[in-house]
Amino acid sequence: MGEIKKIQPVLLIIAVFSSIETAFDWARLKVESQFGKIAIESEMFRFDQFTNYYTADMGQALYKQLWGFQNLIDPSTLTAIKLQTNQWESDFKNENQTGTVRPLNLDPGYVDLGKLILASTKDHAHRIYLSNGIFAETTLIYRQKKWEPLPWSYPDYQSECSQKFLYQCRNVLKSTREKNSTACRETEI
Repeated sequence: MGEIKKIQPVLLIIAVFSSIETAFDWARLKVESQFGKIAIESEMFRFDQFTNYYTADMGQALYKQLWGFQNLIDPSTLTAIKLQTNQWESDFKNENQTGTVRPLNLDPGYVDLGKLILASTKDHAHRIYLSNGIFAETTLIYRQKKWEPLPWSYPDYQSECSQKFLYQCRNVLKSTREKNSTACRETEI
């Protein structure tokens, strides 16, 4: 029988995209009030250069930004986080009558040392069911000192902008775990 080990905390990320400029500030207030300070931000980039999948629901000129959080999370909380971000999407739509079907998209996931995991409400062959209608997928793997795509990896996560962000996330995760480990050892002495 395999030995069950304590799970290491991971670095929460949330991808935010919208065609409405004020949506980013609104979302920042929500996520920081719930999950703590944003430690790392990608550059804002044109999301619709990668796909037109969301155009019908979200409009033209979609911009996207990735946020990484200072506070690490237990990976088992991903379902609750996805349910919360879905609620915020609904709240934003109700508060901002834009005429857009989906004016804000918040996609949570996490960075671990060897992988990027994203949450989804959509099932597919490569996704694993978590609970409460939420699935998870490994979107990228970290191997031989680089982030590598899988056959289903979204093109925007393979972009230079996203890759730079993910390297920063991985470095913050490593250093935070090391600090926490050192702090734990010092309190045991």
